[in-house]
Order: sequence, then C-alpha cells, then structure tokens
Amino acid sequence: MLSRSNWIILGLAVAVAAAGGWLQHASQRAHAPAGAPAIKEGSIAPDLSLPGVDGKQHRLSEFRGRRVLLNFWATWCAPCLTEMPALVRAQANVGEKGGIVVGIAMDDPARVKAFLASHPVNYPVLVGNLDSPSTSLQLGNVGELLPYSVLLDENGRVLATRRGVLDGDQLQQWLAPAAP
Repeated sequence: MLSRSNWIILGLAVAVAAAGGWLQHASQRAHAPAGAPAIKEGSIAPDLSLPGVDGKQHRLSEFRGRRVLLNFWATWCAPCLTEMPALVRAQANVGEKGGIVVGIAMDDPARVKAFLASHPVNYPVLVGNLDSPSTSLQLGNVGELLPYSVLLDENGRVLATRRGVLDGDQLQQWLAPAAP
C-alpha cells in the first residue's frame, strides 16, 4: 500500500507527464502566423515570381498546362538530399505528357548553385524567398519544415501537399498525366 505522500508524488508525476504530452502535441501542430495566406486543396496557387539558378526570373504560371510538383528543399536538409535522386528518376520517367518537378531551394543562392554544380538535376530549380512570409509559407508550409511538396494541376490549382519525403510510388502517381 502506498503512503499518502507517495500517492501525492505519483499524482503530480502523472499530471506533469500529461501536461508535457499535451504541450509537445500542441507544439507539433502547424499554426500559420497571423496574416499568412491560407493555401488549401482546390485553391489556386499564387503566381509567384522567383529567380532561377539560371539567373532569370520565373513565374509559377510558366509551368501551367502540366501537373507541377513544387518541391521545397535546402542544401543543409538531409531528408531533402535523400529525396532528390527519386525526384530525378521520376522526372526522367514521366516524359513530355506527364508532370514536371520544380525544385524551390529555401537556401542561399550561392550555396544552391555550388551544390547543383556537383549534384545536377533534370528539372528546373528556383530560389525561394527566405524573408517572412517565406515562399514555402506562402504555399501552405505553415510549419516551414523541409522537404515540403505541393502538387498543382494543369491550371495551377492545389491538388495535394505533403510534408516529408515523397516515395517513388507517390512521385509516379503525382506526376502521371491527368486523365482526359
């Protein structure tokens, strides 16, 4: 049988554990900062203009007419770098009628150029804006975690979003040509 003081200690320990669990859960839920645009499935993505590693400005609307997989990454993000070979393979397999991967580097432009010089990819790479609201936040990444992907239909409408690494099967599904 537990003494009264042991019951009190046990009760406090349970209360502290419950409060800690709730705080951890609450901190992991994504909350958009005040004034951040809300991107939901079915909404039209903003027609952002971003610099490419080619030195030219590009608008997201340039890629309309095909499904577009916007993949947010950074040179310092290990899961992003693990995902890149699958993105390259998926882009090589979809052909002209399928979707297109557009990488959006959330990183210093010089680091991105240096990285891509030694690790080339077969899809366009743009450089996102890191200032608030960041480019990834503008496209629904309220936690601003990487990698983050947004799938757009042929008209720029958001079909799906995903935090974390995309697997090969999901990439093929997302980049497949839309049914007529």
